[in-house]
Amino acid sequence: MRDTQITLFKEKFKMVFNNNLNKIFIVLLASFALSACATSKKQGAMQSDVYSGSDTVEFLATGVKDRIFFATNKSTLTTAARDTLRKQAAWMRKKSKVTVTVEGHADERGTREYNLALGERRANAAKDYLMTYGIAGNRISVISYGKERPVNSGSTPLAWSQNRRSVTVKAN
Repeated sequence: MRDTQITLFKEKFKMVFNNNLNKIFIVLLASFALSACATSKKQGAMQSDVYSGSDTVEFLATGVKDRIFFATNKSTLTTAARDTLRKQAAWMRKKSKVTVTVEGHADERGTREYNLALGERRANAAKDYLMTYGIAGNRISVISYGKERPVNSGSTPLAWSQNRRSVTVKAN
């Protein structure tokens, strides 16, 4: 009698185990399928909607990028932008005779007037930050081009993020 109970228990265990194994396999298969569908390819180099790549970046001086990027409809400086501006300020302190123009730019969306004002706010944000690091205000002029001078003429999120920028250019 005891051997029969053990045999029945083994049979029942195998059935439950195989049934659960099948369920686990189905769940894993479904998980892989869903994760494959949910994976999206990144376009260019963007964090949030702020451009973080380097294919459109030029240099003001060796190791000093000439531009910073902004989020949509924003003129607040990102951490990366502040880092770039600190390097620009350090370079400008060494080159006390150099004056610069900070150009503000926007993407193609929005009216001309709105984008000119936004570009000016972006350029002034960069100027103000440079001034906090000891650069005299009379060495920095500001101009806004709004959406008139895109670096990327596309109409994609990547193109827009590359065009939302402020560029520091040597004036002399």
